[in-house]
Amino acid sequence: MSVADRIRVKDVKVLSHDWYLLKKTVFDWRGNDGQWRTQSRETYDRGDGATLLPYNLSTRAVLLTRQFRYPAYAVGYDGLLIETAAGLLDDASPEERIRAEVEEEVGYRLTEVRKVFQAFMSPGSVTETLHFFVAEYDASMKVSDGGGLEEEGEEIEVLERTIDEAMAMIASGQIRDAKTIMLLQWAMLNLFRV
Repeated sequence: MSVADRIRVKDVKVLSHDWYLLKKTVFDWRGNDGQWRTQSRETYDRGDGATLLPYNLSTRAVLLTRQFRYPAYAVGYDGLLIETAAGLLDDASPEERIRAEVEEEVGYRLTEVRKVFQAFMSPGSVTETLHFFVAEYDASMKVSDGGGLEEEGEEIEVLERTIDEAMAMIASGQIRDAKTIMLLQWAMLNLFRV
């Protein structure tokens, strides 16, 4: 039996359509016991996104960003978040969008990008699928200082760290962003194995 055979959507109401789209959906769900039960869920649709970890095997380095994220601050995190470059697709392909984001945020024009996986980041409430990429970089690919787009209110600091330093930053709690942790762990397992 497919999921489509186990759900009957009864009502969908738009709660907010300001920054992104927030909906409340009431549906019947057929449990494993065959019984139908009415449930209600809110879903936040912000569109799909892409993220990329630039890496340099010869120096064992990675490029990361550091910036202010209000939702993290709102729940008590009093610091700037260290992350991989990322952005929403905005009707572009994942590869096209992430190339532009990396150039805007970290200042590198990458030659070859490779998609390594995709994942739902918070499937209990957010509809977003995130596409994960990696790409090798070197000094010849640098085209600007990065920093993001001023018209989008971005103030992004570029960090170059060794993979070992980045992994230690996860362990110490300096890196708390899920997409970044996932890409750094993937890189450690697949690119930087000793």
